Order: sequence, then C-alpha cells, then structure tokens
Amino acid sequence: MTFSTKLTRSLIDVAMGRACADLVIRDGRWVSVQSGEMVPHIDIAIVDGHIAYVGSDASHTVGEKTKVIEAKGRYLVPGLLDGHMHVESGMVTVTEFVRAAAVRGTTGMFVDPHEIANVFGLKGVKLMVDEAAKQPIHVWVQMPSCVPSSPGFETPGASIGPKEVAEAMTWKGIIGLGEMMNFPGVYMSDKKMLDEMTATHAAGKTIGGHYPSLDLGLPFHGYVAGGAEDDHEGTRVEDAVARVRQGMKAMLRYGSAWHDVASQVKAITEKKLDSHRFILCTDDSHAATLTYEGHMDRVLRHAIGEGLSPMTALQMMTINTAEHFGLTKEMGMIAPGRWGDVVLVKDLMNFKADVVIAKGQVIAENGELLIKLPVVKYPKWATRSVHLKRNLKAADFALRTRSADGAEVEAHVIGVIENQAPTRHLKMKVKAEGGEVKSDLKRDLAKIAIVERHRATGKVTVGLVNGFEFTRKCAIASTVVHDSHNMIVVGTDDESMAIAANELAKCGGGQVVVLDGEVAGLVDLQIAGLMSNEHADIVAQKATSVLEGFKACGCELNNPNMQLSLLGLVVIPELRISDLGLVDVANFDFISVLDD
Repeated sequence: MTFSTKLTRSLIDVAMGRACADLVIRDGRWVSVQSGEMVPHIDIAIVDGHIAYVGSDASHTVGEKTKVIEAKGRYLVPGLLDGHMHVESGMVTVTEFVRAAAVRGTTGMFVDPHEIANVFGLKGVKLMVDEAAKQPIHVWVQMPSCVPSSPGFETPGASIGPKEVAEAMTWKGIIGLGEMMNFPGVYMSDKKMLDEMTATHAAGKTIGGHYPSLDLGLPFHGYVAGGAEDDHEGTRVEDAVARVRQGMKAMLRYGSAWHDVASQVKAITEKKLDSHRFILCTDDSHAATLTYEGHMDRVLRHAIGEGLSPMTALQMMTINTAEHFGLTKEMGMIAPGRWGDVVLVKDLMNFKADVVIAKGQVIAENGELLIKLPVVKYPKWATRSVHLKRNLKAADFALRTRSADGAEVEAHVIGVIENQAPTRHLKMKVKAEGGEVKSDLKRDLAKIAIVERHRATGKVTVGLVNGFEFTRKCAIASTVVHDSHNMIVVGTDDESMAIAANELAKCGGGQVVVLDGEVAGLVDLQIAGLMSNEHADIVAQKATSVLEGFKACGCELNNPNMQLSLLGLVVIPELRISDLGLVDVANFDFISVLDD
C-alpha cells in the first residue's frame, strides 16, 4: 500500500472531526494486540478503507452518511491472518477459498501456489496473482521456490528457476519467496537455490522456510545460514525452540491433517519463550475443514485449548504475522493508518465471528457473505492438465519380483503416520506369488503407485504402503500429489487401481474412490487437476464423499486423502514415491522396493 497525501489528509481530517467517517463502530472492547491490552468502551472510525481514529468517543466523526455499528461490548479483534497456506489444498480457487474463510474472520492470507506452479509454471502463478488482486480481503502471494521440489527425483509439469523468481519479485502482490523445500540444496550451497534467495533479498522480501529433518546439527545450521526466515515443518518442542533461537519465526500449523501446535506450543506455555517469534498458520486446509470447522478461527480455538491465552494466540495470527512480512504499517492491529480489518466477536474463548469488516467494508455477518465476489474465467489450458498415454490396465499395477514362488523378500514400505507429514521407512518380509508381490489386507499392506500425468510418458511406478488399514477390495486415485502432482493410486486390488486411474483421467483430475469395482466417492478438480471453481460447500460435499469412501474401504485415519497427497513429496523424510522410483529421503537416493 502506498500512502498518498490525499489519504493521509482524509485520515487526519476524520480523526480531528473536520470530516465524516464512512464507518464507525461504537462501544466495543478493543483487543490491542500491539500493547497486549483489552480496552473497554472504544470506538473506531474508518474512512477510505482505513482506520482514522481509535478512542473513547468517535461521535465527532459521525455524519449523515456514516454507517454506525453498535458493538455493544463485543470484542474488536484485528482481522485474522494466515501466515502460510496453499489455496490448492482447499481444492477450490482463490475466490472460493475467500468465500469460505472470510466469513469466519480471516482478512488476510499469505499463499504459496507451488502446487499449480508444478503443473503450469510461471503462468500458473500469474493466474493466482491476478485472481488474488481481485479479492475483498488481502491475499498476498509468495513466489514458489522449488519447482520441482527435488530436481532429478520426479517429473513435474513445469519448472521455475532464479530468472522466473527475479521476474516475479517485480510483480505487484508478490510478498516474498515461498517455502524453500530443497533444504539439502541450501546447506550444500546449490547455486539455483542460492540465486533464488539472493533475488528475494535484492527485492527486500521475505524468504519462507521448510526444514522437515529432525537433525538439528550442522545441516540445520547451514539451512538457517542460507537465509530462510520462518519454518512450519517443526513437529517437536525442540524444533520450535531451535528455530526461534536461530532468529527464525516458528510457524505452528494446524491444518486438516497436520496437527503440530500441541507439541510445539509448549515452547511458550512451559519453556516460557517470547511468543512474538511465533506465528500460527494452517498450511493445508481441506474444503470440508473450511466449510464445517473453519479456518484461522479454528486454529485460534485449538491454540487456546492448548494453553495459550486468547491475547497471545491472537497476536500469533495478527501482529506477529504482519511484522514478519513487513506489513505492520498496513495491517495486523487495530490502529490509525491501518486497513479497516476488524472482526466483532462475543467470546474469545470460543471465537465465532459476528461481523467481519475488511478494507473498511462490512463483508459478512453471522457467517453469511454480504458482498459479491469476482467472477473469474479460466483459460482452456488450465482445465486440461491430465495427460495419460493410454488407458491403464491391472497389469500396470503389478509389483514384479525375480524371487521364486513362496520365497520371502524384504520390502521397503512407506509407513503412514497419522496427522503428520513425515513417514516411516519400514522393512517388511513379503511373499512372492507368480512373479509378483501382492497386497496383504491382514498385514495392512497396500499397493501405491505414481502415474506420470503431465507428459503422457506412460510411466507407472509401484510400491507398498502401510497404515491405511484397508479391509476391502478398493482403490483411491488422486491428482493432488505434492508437489509435482502426478497421479497417485493406492489400493488393495490391481483392477480397482486401474479403474480409479482411468475414471480420474476422464473427469480431468481430482480424487476418486473405487470400491468393489464401482465409484464410491468423487471430487472433480478440473483446474490443474487441483481445484474447482464451484462453491466451497459444494466441493466440501464432494470431498466428503471421498472421505466416506476411505471409511467404507476400512480406513479410519483423519483426513486420509491429505495423508495420501503427501506420499509423493520427495523432500520430507523418510520414504516417498515418485514417478521415477522409491526415494529414501534421509539419504536422498533411489532404492528398490524389493531386495530381490
């Protein structure tokens, strides 16, 4: 935001009573995150979308055309900010994500569109930036840094390098560099990674971090020295402590499937670290979570439940976030000169937005949106992204072995950890049957496959996974597969896996469940195979059919479709699968599925 003489004069004139405000909120309880106080009987006057006056009596700013809201003692909370998130994880567009989140008190989002970047490259990012600029709330975009996330270990639809990063840093709406996922590349001084960070430094913008390793030794120190300024990948209290001590901001995430607040918040509640270096975020929120549970309001309720005071929790999703991105002159607090982003709420302990004001406009009341959102048309190239060489057959999902019938073979198996991004590298004995290794329901051993879908190479890589606890003949396929977003298929039956993959190709991407040979759940995501432009509640209903399909297959994991989406992310330990093979992330090397 650029302050003009005209805006500054308008703010002063309203504050002094020489001009009338557009909007006045009367008699509220001011949540002053900047001072840590709850101040009763406060009025707020807003003009030209910005706060002009915060004080005990704004009657001198009220004119005939001034809209007046009676707060009646309700809390006046700064608009909630999500410091790190991926719109694509909601399975909806930027506009539809805003529709779902804004009514709950979110007035600012810092989004990293590296999902669509892996499919379409720079033009996909520009698509998101242009849509973000049309929103009634603040949507800042971080330029994706690692596309692909791990070169040589996967086949993405596109790639981004220092040249593209430097160009994007000149775009309006780009706030910084998205999470630097290639952490080994950083501590090994990979030129591409360093050049991207240098371009960001030169633009005076923030570098997002991503260090999922549990090793807090020299690799961690090397990563921090590279310039990453925050990190949301911590899962332990010692992770949070280490990051804050080294000058980073610890981002504690509470998304649909990643529940890392409870463990790390102890750095504040028990170890008494200064909370100003901590930020709350979601990272990945499923459409059903947004629709039925909430966005940052959900995170707030959870954080308070884990022992934070309401004030501290609110600071960690308002002023701390704004400060991190250099935006405290614009947002993050209720104070003169800032955007008029205010949420009226009766109860901070059980936060539920009564009135949401963004950029000085009342946009929602009691969970209902009061304004029209932009209508965005997508080009044809954005809706045609699933390219298979041919229809797939059951034989494409066979896991071949050279071992004789009945022989035991040691297999390297991906072990799912519920509600966490990391996986376990399991070693299990499996039996050879007719030159193949098959799924084993009794041992919770299912097939997992990656089907290359960007270049129609026909490549299918098959492995094994433990942790979904399937009990029936079934398969689930998805084109939401971080970060390269090829097609992933998990199942207990090769024929079902082929049906699921072919059904998904027909509808242009999304997620599908096949049970006993029939489609039992489907959410179609035609935009990049990642998003739908239908309303979030409709997408949530379709996504719920997928979750119910998982349950019908015997899987009781929390948000298993999101767990599935990360099994192809070859930068998070310990074991992952890509279209090029099984990846031992701890050693960054390919390994065989079977030791035969």
